[in-house]
Amino acid sequence: MAKGFYVSKSLGLVGLVTGAAALVTIVALSVVYDREKTRNTKSPADDGVTATMAVSISTTQSVPKDPWDHYRLPDALSPVSYNITLWPRLQVNQDGLYIFTGQSAVVFECKKPTDLILIHSNKLNLTLINGRHARLTGLGGATPPTIKDSWLQVETEFLVIQLNGKLSAGKIYMLFTEFKGELADDLEGFYRSEYTEDGVLKVVATSQMQPTYARKAFPCFDEPAMKAVFHITLFHDRGTVALSNGRDLETINTTKDGFEVTMTRFEPTERMSTYLLAFIVSDFDHVTGSVENIDSNCLQVRIWARRKAVSEGQGDYALNVTGPMLRFYEKYYNTSYPLSKSDQIALPDFNAGAMENWGLITYRETALLFDSEISSVGNKERVTTVVAHELAHMWFGNLVTLRWWNDLWLNEGFASYVEYLGADYAEPTWNIKEQIILYDVHKVFAVDALASSHPLSRKEEEVNRPAEISEMFNTISYSKGAAVLRMLSEFLTEPVFARGLSSYLNKFAFNNTVYTDLWDHLQKAVISTPEIRLPDTVHNIMNRWVLQMGFPVVTIDTTNGKITQKHFLLDPDSVVERPSPYNYTWFVPIKWMKGGVEQEQHWLLQRAEHHLPMRTSGSEWLLVNLKMSGYYRVNYNLENWERLLNQLNTDHLVIPVINRAQILDDAFNLARAKIVNTTLALRTTRYLYQERDYIPWESAIRNLNYYILMFDRGPGYGALQAYLKKQITPLFEHFRTITANWTKVPVGHNDQYNQINAISFACMTGVEACRVLTRSWFREWMRNPHRNPIHPNLKSTVYCNAIAAGGVEEWDFAWMMLKNATVATEAAKLRGALACTKAPWLLNRYLEYSLDPAQIRKQDATATISNVASNVVGMPLAWAFVRARWSYIFSEYGGGSFSFSNLINAVTRRFSTEFELKQLKQFKEDNAHVGSGSGTLALEQAIEKTSANIRWVAENQQHIINWFTSESR
Repeated sequence: MAKGFYVSKSLGLVGLVTGAAALVTIVALSVVYDREKTRNTKSPADDGVTATMAVSISTTQSVPKDPWDHYRLPDALSPVSYNITLWPRLQVNQDGLYIFTGQSAVVFECKKPTDLILIHSNKLNLTLINGRHARLTGLGGATPPTIKDSWLQVETEFLVIQLNGKLSAGKIYMLFTEFKGELADDLEGFYRSEYTEDGVLKVVATSQMQPTYARKAFPCFDEPAMKAVFHITLFHDRGTVALSNGRDLETINTTKDGFEVTMTRFEPTERMSTYLLAFIVSDFDHVTGSVENIDSNCLQVRIWARRKAVSEGQGDYALNVTGPMLRFYEKYYNTSYPLSKSDQIALPDFNAGAMENWGLITYRETALLFDSEISSVGNKERVTTVVAHELAHMWFGNLVTLRWWNDLWLNEGFASYVEYLGADYAEPTWNIKEQIILYDVHKVFAVDALASSHPLSRKEEEVNRPAEISEMFNTISYSKGAAVLRMLSEFLTEPVFARGLSSYLNKFAFNNTVYTDLWDHLQKAVISTPEIRLPDTVHNIMNRWVLQMGFPVVTIDTTNGKITQKHFLLDPDSVVERPSPYNYTWFVPIKWMKGGVEQEQHWLLQRAEHHLPMRTSGSEWLLVNLKMSGYYRVNYNLENWERLLNQLNTDHLVIPVINRAQILDDAFNLARAKIVNTTLALRTTRYLYQERDYIPWESAIRNLNYYILMFDRGPGYGALQAYLKKQITPLFEHFRTITANWTKVPVGHNDQYNQINAISFACMTGVEACRVLTRSWFREWMRNPHRNPIHPNLKSTVYCNAIAAGGVEEWDFAWMMLKNATVATEAAKLRGALACTKAPWLLNRYLEYSLDPAQIRKQDATATISNVASNVVGMPLAWAFVRARWSYIFSEYGGGSFSFSNLINAVTRRFSTEFELKQLKQFKEDNAHVGSGSGTLALEQAIEKTSANIRWVAENQQHIINWFTSESR
């Protein structure tokens, strides 16, 4: 294919550096083991391939004394390019290990005179070169000092090189290392993924560098601001294919150390961060397409996956939406896609959902592959939104990158917002932009209303250790970032927002920024648009949303027009220990409607104000935060609440669909915060028997689910269940009718989702027709396993309910079908449904399976435990299992970001007794020596939420049960 268009900014050093890097010869990758006794003893954490390497263990001190005891790199050196050669072995060696060997030559510039080189290296066995771990040479006439000493600092993951003299500022040097590492199955760095196809075990060598794992693949300056150009060469088994960020320039069959191999050399990358690197060796196949970009250059697009998946067409849908999305983003950013190709690959084992490696995006199979006969509408939407999210990063995050991880929200929040725009362009009939309310705004409200929340942007000194960095990959960074940027785009207008983005991307292409750089360019766009009137600068407005945690509840009194704001806390008895630079006040954009007519936007400033137009009279009602464009909750005087409730009960369609969901969500959460009474919140659900739209129903179910979690182990659950059965039955009958007794599929995208809600909630609340339906479908499948009569959209809920109602026969059948599943989405549905059984012994068996990689893939272990914990019978079993196995779970699975915090959330979400709070605190104390890694904040929040649940149940339980009892008659 023709070479794509490049946006390039030349550096004065590039010509010199590229030439020097090309001189690094590819020598045999023989490894000399470092058996020398170094400063301290070997770390017990360095097992496997590093067992022969002696390393030093740093001593933990309150104030690090030496540079190598800090976690951040000093600013004396700046990388310019790397020349990396790697050779992964896809068969075990004589020690029963999968390994890789490699060489790296990093060319760097000295910015300040220094006699110390610090470069990241973790779990690599470095070859000794003249008794040292590396070789240093000078380029362009620079004379390097000799190496005085070198060692590995395990705690901070540095290779430390002390010199006999100082490097000179402005001079260029090259550091050469040779190394060996284990191609482990830990899903980090350069790792191993396995799968079976046609009865044959196959191995994939693949990578995951974000956030701090590139150092496990080769020694590098592993910080996002340390951008460089990368020259990658891979040796690999004959018959396999090698991929990396750039196009392959040369593929040669050769012999190496007596093995017949293929050498693939790739084009140099653009200037980029280490965490975006990728290299993969596999037996995969692909489907190919091309896209003409805005500069009329032809861009190669490929979707890679297991050969069977490709032959079955599972990659076709992703290929079809990638082209339109790339064209949309080029126009939206007004910047060409900066690379020559776009590869996307589905991996059998992958810890995250997907990773935006520049030019070679990696995915879980469920996030990239779609089978039109087996996969559901939800699976299709997931592929669309995840692909849209990752492609958005090609510009925002990859072309322009955050300077440090404390601003992760800028990367992930932006992609989480823009993914809705890209997905909407690819699938315009879905109205998918509305779903940001459910999947991001409402979701993050629940977390950001806690006293243990944190601002979007944290101080750099708060985010240093790898575990602290991983912890930033949380709901705040993704979903609050999306919600706040959506609000910004709304009050600036989308064209002004996009114009500022384009200016920002072109200014900082191939470089790093902090979030205030974006504010600068958005402010310029505002200044050039006179019709946009703001109450203050973009900086002053947005910093209040970025530098302080939480959000306000805006209260409107329609009798006098008074508007006030207050920091919203879900538990009003909690104490906020984190001080705010703005005293928890915000500039709040107010979009509103009076009597069904949209009004002119107002701004609520940091002080209380009066907006006389917001007075109402008679039966006229006021609705604030139209379409939930602002990131805040809304409360009204009781008279206006009554008018809104009356409107819902008489003609709910007059209120926009998003705001019907808002009214439900605000009322329930205001009640939990003791701002309105609980009866008011419950009354918002009375109208649901006539609601047919998905978004309000989904909002209601999520809020009612809190009541279910608090009461489903208590004597009052029957009354709650009876009321919910009364409300859901009309929706169940509605879908029975429009689907001709379940033989057709609803036409609308959201209607297909709401059909799932109708069946799931009806079965949960005891609608007998639902239980008969799901059991009969599942039994029919059991009689003929080769013909599944269940529509893909309904599989998850049907599987779950049938297994819950059945016994070991149903469970064993589902387990057999899981083991035989060849489509990842089908396997995921079955894996979730197996946790629905009510038999404790089956749940305990499943928990044991979860930590056995031969039964459950490592990537799915914590999710499987979480699924068991979501079952009311399984919750205490999962909690006991996690407590008993914590050290093992943490050591084997604790590196994940979302997965580990999600596990803690899942096993504690029902906690509402003093005994459970005591257990939770004891668990934290007992495992202080082990730690909780990226789940540390989640553990603190679990304690906070449990305390709040205890108070809430004590204050509300009897009143709520009485209300449900009276309403269910």
